[in-house]
Amino acid sequence: MTTLYYDTESYCETPIAAGVHRYAEDPFAEIMLESWAIDDGPVAVNDLTAGEQSVWTIFDPEDFDEIVIHNSMFDRTMVRTVGGIDIPVRLIHDTMVQARAHGLPGGLDKLCSIFRVPEELSKHSVGKKLIQLFCKPRPKSFKLRRATRLTHPKEWEEFKAYAGGDIEAIRYLKPRLPRWNYPDREHALWEIDQRINDRGFFVDQELAHAAIATIADVKAEVNAETFDQTDGRLHSTTQRDKLLEELLLEHGVRLPDMQQGTLERRLEDPDLPMAAKALIEQRLLVSGTSTAKYQKALDAVCEDGRLRGSLQFCGAARTKRWSGQIFQPQNLPRPDMPVEEVLDGIELMKSGMAWTMHDEPGRLAWNALRGLVIASPGRKIVQADFSQIEARVLPWLAGAQWKLDAFRAFDEGRGPDTYVVGAARILGISIEEVTKALRQMYGKVPELACGYGGASGAFASMVEVLRMEPMSPDVVATIVREWREANPEIANWTDGLWVRLEEGAREAIQSPGRTVEVGYVVFEKWRNWLKMRLPSGGWLSYADPHFYDHPHGGPNSLCFWGVNSYTKRWERLYTYGGKLSADATQATARELLAYNFEHIEEQGFPIVLQVHDEVITEPVDDPNYSVNNLVAALTRRPPWIDDKLPISADGFEAYRYRKED
Repeated sequence: MTTLYYDTESYCETPIAAGVHRYAEDPFAEIMLESWAIDDGPVAVNDLTAGEQSVWTIFDPEDFDEIVIHNSMFDRTMVRTVGGIDIPVRLIHDTMVQARAHGLPGGLDKLCSIFRVPEELSKHSVGKKLIQLFCKPRPKSFKLRRATRLTHPKEWEEFKAYAGGDIEAIRYLKPRLPRWNYPDREHALWEIDQRINDRGFFVDQELAHAAIATIADVKAEVNAETFDQTDGRLHSTTQRDKLLEELLLEHGVRLPDMQQGTLERRLEDPDLPMAAKALIEQRLLVSGTSTAKYQKALDAVCEDGRLRGSLQFCGAARTKRWSGQIFQPQNLPRPDMPVEEVLDGIELMKSGMAWTMHDEPGRLAWNALRGLVIASPGRKIVQADFSQIEARVLPWLAGAQWKLDAFRAFDEGRGPDTYVVGAARILGISIEEVTKALRQMYGKVPELACGYGGASGAFASMVEVLRMEPMSPDVVATIVREWREANPEIANWTDGLWVRLEEGAREAIQSPGRTVEVGYVVFEKWRNWLKMRLPSGGWLSYADPHFYDHPHGGPNSLCFWGVNSYTKRWERLYTYGGKLSADATQATARELLAYNFEHIEEQGFPIVLQVHDEVITEPVDDPNYSVNNLVAALTRRPPWIDDKLPISADGFEAYRYRKED
């Protein structure tokens, strides 16, 4: 088996934040250096700026059984767009993907630190400065706008040594990275992911420009009102400290922070002075109408009108779910306007009349973000979304048959939704007695907040997300307790899923090499890793599992090393039964979604985006490619799911992406 290790260093004037596909289209995009080695052979660095020939004039990609690249979407896109050579994804072994598939960070410098790659092989501390020097335009204030091998010959030689060091580092890391998830099953899924990222989605650029203009009008008007109201003391309510001072000194209103929830709750105070209320409303309006995503879409869109590369494979470290990048489709705001109002409002914005003909043009622009994704000519958007998939997988893993029966009855039209059933169970009343308010308070909120061990804090956060009236701590604590009592298969402190998962993980850590079964989930300690086998046969990975007196978990806490989802740092993390249940549930939901990706595409539905539990496709605008056919393809049952788990999905077809009411 012949292996090529390959890496590039490039120059471009377009910021890489716009994504490599847009970056590579820049007329000044250039591959400066190619670093490579074959098997255990010497590392070569080809200086293309000095007229040295490219690797791809010497070899054809098919000459190799495997081509090892770290963060290969960048390199293969540059090689294809700038160099005219297509490196087949099936040949690529991406060490970044291999790392992410096992809960490790993707950055080469971080991996070198974790695996203690010798400094003489990696040289990343020097490399960052050299990349800043040679790979980007220099600041506009500099007379010399670009550093090259001619302007900085000494640093250029250091740059070439750094480039060769990357090959040494990748070659050192590859056999030391865990392999139980990669290549095999994850590589096959990653190939589809790369196809989706390369395809991208068509962007309504007219809407983006119109929304940016609308938001600018909103902010100008609101800022003028703020200036007049405060006699010129404030130019905008975005001046956080000055606004806090204005509210306190002029109106006697003290606020602990400027969080949206804090401001919205204060607006409900009947004693709040009208002038203070107006300032708070202006703050919410200005801070809630950002042009950032619209501008990112315009910056990243390619020459053919499509935005590519917005999905990060295995972006969620613990569950391997996708995360977003560039346009960040995974964190689009949840609309709070009806679909038809948003669609009509988009046309108003495009006509330049939203400011004069819509009551809340800023809120409209915020609601219209999903509408940036449209079908290209001759095609349509067909979307399908799993129905409450996590809320189904969790009781399936726990063996809560009553809840699974409720889902099945609802799917078949024989019963109410599970929020009604859950509220009735908590309150000990009949289903007929559950009102809309009781369904929300005792059904929906605790179901969304409490399934993974969440208590009062998670409950309060969910109340805020759903824009419900805040409840007293005593009421919240009572509802959380009642939910747990109504869901013993999950929350019972003797034999509920949370307890069984934590006990299973602890037992596996203390008995290396032994498999510990917890229902559909299996734990195993292998060398310095705790592995959780999912029902699909895939694994979740926890590095260096150990027991530690953690400040949040207390004495003898179950800990491991991982990527902190907030700080993005590699650090000691504390886990427990509720978090392990979240990992198993969300990862299984991801496996269910991904299982049919290839089948969906084979049915004529090219996937352009994946957002949480939904797929967005762009088939030919033909009745044969209906939402019913896509739903059928998405819900095809994998062989590793038994009949106890009810699976359901819904969707729509249109010419513009949206969030259904």
